[in-house]
Amino acid sequence: MNVYKLLFGLAALLLLAGLVLAFSGNLASAGPVFIAFFLALAVSFRGFDKLRGFTYTTVIFAAVTTAMYYPQHFQTVGDFKLAALITPLIQIIMFGMGTSMSFGDFVGVVKMPKGVLIGVVSHFIIMPTIGYTLASISGFPPEIAAGIILIGCSPNGMASNVISYLAKANLALSITITAISTMLAPIVTPILMSQLAGAFVQIDTLHMMWDIIKMVIIPIGAGLVFNRLFSGKVKWLDAAMPLISMGGIAFIIVIITAAGRDSLLSIGPTLLLLVLFHNLSGYTLGYWSGRLFKMSERDCRTIAIEVGMQNGGLASGIAKEMGKMATVGLAPAIFGPLMNITGSILASWWQSKPTGDEETYVETGRMH
Repeated sequence: MNVYKLLFGLAALLLLAGLVLAFSGNLASAGPVFIAFFLALAVSFRGFDKLRGFTYTTVIFAAVTTAMYYPQHFQTVGDFKLAALITPLIQIIMFGMGTSMSFGDFVGVVKMPKGVLIGVVSHFIIMPTIGYTLASISGFPPEIAAGIILIGCSPNGMASNVISYLAKANLALSITITAISTMLAPIVTPILMSQLAGAFVQIDTLHMMWDIIKMVIIPIGAGLVFNRLFSGKVKWLDAAMPLISMGGIAFIIVIITAAGRDSLLSIGPTLLLLVLFHNLSGYTLGYWSGRLFKMSERDCRTIAIEVGMQNGGLASGIAKEMGKMATVGLAPAIFGPLMNITGSILASWWQSKPTGDEETYVETGRMH
């Protein structure tokens, strides 16, 4: 524990040094100091139970800071454009999601039809509507504004299952809502985008449908089949896929940050605030949509998390396939790390608060 405390103290000193350099006009020199600050902070978090969950997100902040200061290293390697890796990485991540699922995850529609219906419908009404509203009032260039709508029209984020588990929510319901919304994405996301984002950028609905099928349905389907045939027989893959997924998402965020660096420097803080409002509004309105239909406290928590957490990786992949990674892709790149922070804080807060139905509830889900 002493080593972690020392690293935490070192992180505080590095942050102070970086801020002094930045405010004294040496912003370029502050880059390596800020990068070292995030890395020291990430490692120090490993020594504290309540902060351990923020390690991965803090590493992403270190990587994003590196991409902002040295973007040229994350755009091309020789003649190869690193952006070409985004779609294959999304496919690998989605395959990993498929291997962690089973066909039984879809049975929840029959067991919990009310909760699934409210969760999925709320998700695809609340987040696109807020996204469109924020994009309309933002004053951003059309393509960057369209990115806010895109993250709103995306299916649930894969991290929502873990957050639901930590928040003492209904894990089985969470898994089913994520599965159903993800499978609906090839139809729902392009239609919503054409209706809401069509005024900002040109949307090829059929092309987007195929892109999502290619990035989501085919890899997840392959993962489901793989899980059915080899479940428990390839233990190294079960252990490796979460790490590969986290690494893939981090790499995607870094590539998009490097590509959109100039735009982020001009509108970054405002975009960050709008994305944060989008995310927090999703939690709030999701929770109260459950309350409106008299769902249990546990189910309301689940719906809040499922509505507020989006699949930023998929949204980034769609932006890349649209050829607008450096603009449309910016909001999804910010939303991903941000929702991991807010989701973890929300889970920690809810974890200490009883749901009121602990004695009657039987956990039927499984953690992914």
